Amino acid sequence: MSADSQGNSQVQSQSTVGTRVRNFLIAIVAIILIVVLALGLRSETTTASLSKIDAQSTPLDVALTNGKPSFVEFYANWCTVCQKMAPDIAKLEEQYSDKVNFVMLNVDNTKWLPEMLRYRVDGIPHFVFLGKDGNPIAQAIGDQPHTVMASNLEALVANSPLPYAQASGKVSKFTAAPVAPANNQVEPRSHGSQVVK
Repeated sequence: MSADSQGNSQVQSQSTVGTRVRNFLIAIVAIILIVVLALGLRSETTTASLSKIDAQSTPLDVALTNGKPSFVEFYANWCTVCQKMAPDIAKLEEQYSDKVNFVMLNVDNTKWLPEMLRYRVDGIPHFVFLGKDGNPIAQAIGDQPHTVMASNLEALVANSPLPYAQASGKVSKFTAAPVAPANNQVEPRSHGSQVVK
């Protein structure tokens, strides 16, 4: 064997070892990234979502007739404040679901238009606290701290006045479908539109 062939053989074995080490390191990094990604996705799926809370909520007709007080939330999937509050609402539901009905009403569903008009929903999230008889006791609108909502639910369960009735926070505005009067009679709030000039 010549000196050139021995030198080439050593260079080839060194490059083979270098390639193997590089491939091994790439494989280790890829495995670490896969584990991190899997754990990240797993933790993301455990967070509360509005649709998950809605799926677990009590239907409105059941809540109005089962003799328990109710917590009604008017929300929309696109509402950033509703999304922000979803984890808190999920925690409250876990804590109070045996004592309070949790009802979720999506404002994008026109089925709930009569309820939106009844409770004068013009911003979301809009929360209505109903007594055991189904009558409204108090409302809260917008982003509410967990402690405020928990205090109101405690009072609702105890059948005592809610400490934070009529609370208002940051809301997402929306416009309900326009409702025209069924006849041509003048409405009490028309503010003189019946006057002809």
